[in-house]
Order: sequence, then structure tokens, then C-alpha cells
Amino acid sequence: MDDFLFRALLGGLGVAAVAGPFGCFVVWRRLAYFGDTLAHSALLGVALGFLLELDLTLAVVAICMLLALLLFLLQQREGLAGDTLLGILAHSSLAVGLVVVGFQQTLRIDLMAYLFGDILAVTRLDLAWIWGGGLLMLTLLWRLWRPLLAVTVSPELAEVEGVPVRRVQLAFVLLMALLVAIMMKIVGLVLVTSLLIIPAAAARSLARSPEQMALLAVGVGALAVGGGLWVSLRWDAPAGPAIVVSAALLFVLSLGLERLLSADSR
Repeated sequence: MDDFLFRALLGGLGVAAVAGPFGCFVVWRRLAYFGDTLAHSALLGVALGFLLELDLTLAVVAICMLLALLLFLLQQREGLAGDTLLGILAHSSLAVGLVVVGFQQTLRIDLMAYLFGDILAVTRLDLAWIWGGGLLMLTLLWRLWRPLLAVTVSPELAEVEGVPVRRVQLAFVLLMALLVAIMMKIVGLVLVTSLLIIPAAAARSLARSPEQMALLAVGVGALAVGGGLWVSLRWDAPAGPAIVVSAALLFVLSLGLERLLSADSR
């Protein structure tokens, strides 16, 4: 196997391993638009990274986490619905990013590369970010797992039971911001939420417990990465979109398996 393809596979599997458990909470908490908002803000991070001559990954991580913190603070105020805030922040950050790019006359950014990513261009440094950051995020999520489940089921009941609801919610949105910033390198801004949502949605129809759903989501994501890379190599298709198409096909397959299993249990 060529080195670039092996690195792409390792990077995709690393993203799938991290996105699976986080994607479960995205599906449970109905936070699909939250991922879109962070993805749009990542373009602002890219633009500022070029403008200030910073490492692009660090710039994107910083901007995503700042936006996640701002969203959390705004959600504590009454009067604006969550989806309204997400829409405001998503389009505002995207517009500001494009304005910053426009002011840099000598800069030519390939926006398609950041929108759709290039998994075949993953470097060893990218792998270090994916696996190192992923291990840290999974460790923190494991520590938050039980209180986050309680908050997801019922914030009021979790607060009665002594769970620090706001701190748990803040920790989760910051971890999500870090995840989106790292995943952007693999599947791009537009497709980042797809790899979070589709494997978890596919696993939901087959799982019988939260932990089982998280493991199945990792498995579905890994299969999607492998299948997408094979399709890309076999038919010279764009690798990132091919991965998402593979995940969508696995989701359809999971619906068929769910119906088959439910029919057998009758």
C-alpha cells in the first residue's frame, strides 16, 4: 500500500474512532446544526491563520473553541432559541472569514480544499493531531460519559441529582469544537457533520444501550472510511465525499437490518 493511502486510512480511522461516541450525543441532543456552525467558523480560523502567519490547525482550533464558548454563554440568556443563535453565529463567522480572505489581495486560498478536505494529503503531523487529540478527547468524554448522559436525558433531573449541568454542557461543547477543528483536515467543512451524524444514526437503529451505540458508530465510521477510500482508488472519485456516500449507504443498510431483526423477533 502506498504511503499516502496508508496515512489516509490511519487518519480516517482515527476520525471515525473519535466521531462515533461524540456523534451519539449529537444525535441524542439534536445538535446537527451545532457542527455546521463550528465548521463555518473554521473558515474564519483559516483566514486569520494566514493573516497572522499562525499554524492553521492551531488557528482553527482557537476560533472553533471561542465560538463554542460564545454559543454556550448566549444560550444561558432567554429570548433567543438555540437554532436561531446557531444560524446567526454560523453565517456571521462564515461571512467574516470570507471578508478577511478578500482583504488579503496576495493570498489565494483554495476554498474547495477546505470545504471538502483532502484525506489523501494527510501528513504524519496530521496523524499526530488526529490520534493524539483524539485520545485526549475520548479520555475526557469517558470521564464525562455518565453525567453527560444524565444531562441529555433530563437536565432538571440531573441537577437535582447533583450533576454540575452547566459545567458538563460547557465541557462538551468545547470538546465538540476541538473535534470539528481536527476533522476539518480530513473531510472538510461541508462534510464534517456528516461523519458525526450518519454513523451514529446508523448505529442507533441497531444498538440496545448507549455504550453499544457508541461502539457500533465507530465501526460504521471505520467501514465508511475504508469503503470510501476503496471507491476513490477504484474509480478515481473524490475521497471525502466518497466516504460520506459510503456512510449513507451503510445507514440505509442499517434500516434494512433493523426491519429484518424486528420481523424475526415477532
